[in-house]
Amino acid sequence: AKEGRPVNQHIYEDVAAKTGLKVEVGGGIRNLETIDTYLKSGVERVILGSAALKNPQLVKDAVQKFGSQHIAVGIDAKNGMVATEGWLEESDTDYITLAKEMIAVGVQYFIVTDIAKDGTLSGVNLEQLKDLRDATEGKCNIIASGGVHTIADIRGCKELGLYGTICGKSIYKGTLDLREAIALAEGV
Repeated sequence: AKEGRPVNQHIYEDVAAKTGLKVEVGGGIRNLETIDTYLKSGVERVILGSAALKNPQLVKDAVQKFGSQHIAVGIDAKNGMVATEGWLEESDTDYITLAKEMIAVGVQYFIVTDIAKDGTLSGVNLEQLKDLRDATEGKCNIIASGGVHTIADIRGCKELGLYGTICGKSIYKGTLDLREAIALAEGV
C-alpha cells in the first residue's frame, strides 16, 4: 500500500493457485488491470482502500465490471477519520460517510480497521463497528479488523451480526485458538 502498487503479487497468486483457499488481497491496487490480473489468477476478492477515497470512480467501475462479490473496500480509520496510502495520510472524511458513498456505487463488503488498535491485541473497536452497522442499516457486510485478542472479540463481532473478523497477531501470539474462533463464528 505504501508503494501505491502491488509488490508481492506472486505470493497471493501462489496461495490462491496452490491451496484451494478463498484469498482476498489489498494494498496498492489502483487500476482495473491489476484487479483483473488478480481475479484471473484465482484471487476471490480484491480490496480497494485508498482508491475508494481518492478515486471512487475506479471502485464503481470495478464493481460493475467484476461484480460486488469480488470487490471490497478497506476502510482504515483513526479517530473515525479515514487514512490512506498505507496509513501515511489522514483525510477529513469520516469512515461512515465513506461507507455510505461506497454502498451507493454497489460495494457490499467492507474491511474496517481501527488503526489505533491494529496489532495491539487490545480488542476490536465494537463501538465503531456498531455505529457503522447501524448507520448502514444492514446494507453491507462488515469485516472487523484490528485489535482482535481473544474469543471474546469474535463473540462480540458475532453478536453485532458482522460478516467476519480478521485475526492475525492473536493467532500468531496464541491468544486466540483459530478452531475455536471458527466454531463460534459458524455456530458449531
